[in-house]
Amino acid sequence: MGFWSHVDALRGVIIKALLVVVAMAIILFIFMPQIFDTVILAPCRGDFVLYRLFEKVTALSPMLPDFSTDGFEVKLINIQLASQFFIHMSTSLWLAVVLSMPIIFYLLWGFIAPALYPGEKRGVKRAFLLGSLMFFIGVAVGYFVVFPVTLRFLAEYHISQMIPNQISLDSYMDNLMMLILVMGLVFELPLVAWMLGAIGILKRQFFSKYRRHAIVFLLVLAAFITPTGDPFTLSIVFMPIYLLWEASALLVPNREKSE
Repeated sequence: MGFWSHVDALRGVIIKALLVVVAMAIILFIFMPQIFDTVILAPCRGDFVLYRLFEKVTALSPMLPDFSTDGFEVKLINIQLASQFFIHMSTSLWLAVVLSMPIIFYLLWGFIAPALYPGEKRGVKRAFLLGSLMFFIGVAVGYFVVFPVTLRFLAEYHISQMIPNQISLDSYMDNLMMLILVMGLVFELPLVAWMLGAIGILKRQFFSKYRRHAIVFLLVLAAFITPTGDPFTLSIVFMPIYLLWEASALLVPNREKSE
């Protein structure tokens, strides 16, 4: 195939990907009110799965902080005339892109695969699969763990009891999407480490040399993501990120042994 033939094939892949996203967005737009009530706004209620789990765990020992779910509810307000309509559209599109990622990766794989040797195909295929899996795991951790903990802390935080918290819909959605996207990208760390190790830029010895530095940095990062005062909540966020660091170390080839 010539250059313009490749461009034409790539254009076909892009058009197919856009059609998939648009079709998914239309379906999500139709069902968005139900999705909002049952999924997106679920962390606003005290019966959210993470809150119930924390309540059961903290009740096992008096040493752990109390995490009662009684009476917890975050009520959102809308302060701009067109916000609900635009959030309806933007959330449908954003979720469509996220849910369509496996299909988009499959289309990209179909475009790239013919140009690769058999050995290269195996490596790139593993990279696509690992990247997709880790991204969705990160999104799940962001939705089920990081965002609910952050929401609960900030919604109940008061610099003065005379100032009530009134959380806007725009603020809620911005923080939800930002934290979920950040966690999805953070969970790509093992894939990035594997790729850098495969081309010789990163070595496994780097992880053992800077492990103590990484622990301090990741603790600060976890404290920044969830600015709570108790070590229990901090550890809930820190442990997944630290396990990513260790998983990245295992995926990087140990070139000293192979030599």
